[in-house]
Amino acid sequence: MKHHRVSALFLLSLGFILAQGQLQHRVVLDPHWYPGTATWYGEPEGDGSTGGACGYGTLVDVKPLKARVGAVGPRLYRSGEGCGECYKVKCLDQSICSKRAVTVIITDECPGCPSDRTHFDLSGAAFGRMAFSGENGQLRNRGEIPVIYRRTSCIYGGKNIAFQVNEGSTPYWLSLLVEFEDGDGDIGSMHIQEAGSSEWLQMNHLWGANWCIVAGPLKGPFSVKLSTSTGRSLTAKDVIPSNWSPKATYASRLNFSP
Repeated sequence: MKHHRVSALFLLSLGFILAQGQLQHRVVLDPHWYPGTATWYGEPEGDGSTGGACGYGTLVDVKPLKARVGAVGPRLYRSGEGCGECYKVKCLDQSICSKRAVTVIITDECPGCPSDRTHFDLSGAAFGRMAFSGENGQLRNRGEIPVIYRRTSCIYGGKNIAFQVNEGSTPYWLSLLVEFEDGDGDIGSMHIQEAGSSEWLQMNHLWGANWCIVAGPLKGPFSVKLSTSTGRSLTAKDVIPSNWSPKATYASRLNFSP
């Protein structure tokens, strides 16, 4: 099967309605649908790219992300700051598509995209789910299709936010990847706090959904404070232990309300 990898295109205005405050307040996302187009890539029933430009690695192959992934252009990808955001995408071709929308998580980038429309390049499995039962293959054969889309809250079914310590991390260069963030799904800023310290150290956006800090020697356990693009914040106390190791993932006891 030929890969239907085409450029993801310029984001139309989303216009969020933001709730004020911190964790206890819900963010009300724009309920309106916007026009766009969609294609698919990877294997016909596959999960899209392996890993993708956001850095989630094998998470895209297993639940809860499994197959619910999409690639987008630079404006929506926002140099990785859009990683983890969730969208509902609905096919407009009533001759082959059901009224069911598919929810996708931004895990990949489609670079070099034109700016005349919004475009989603979905995994083969996610693309096919918009079709009537038994018409998945026929829909994929259409190639590019018209869709409508809207931003939606991310929901990870009881999972709490987790922090993966990226390979290559040392006490002088610490890099983290955030997983399973409910609600907004994205990260606006991230800070860590060393054991016995009251100072919050700012981390820098590295690439995709990865953040890092150059300092040290840093001493754990580390608390992590993250804020979303809408200003919601959460602090995971001592979530990364003193004996942390690269490539390990440490789950918190918290998550945002979706």
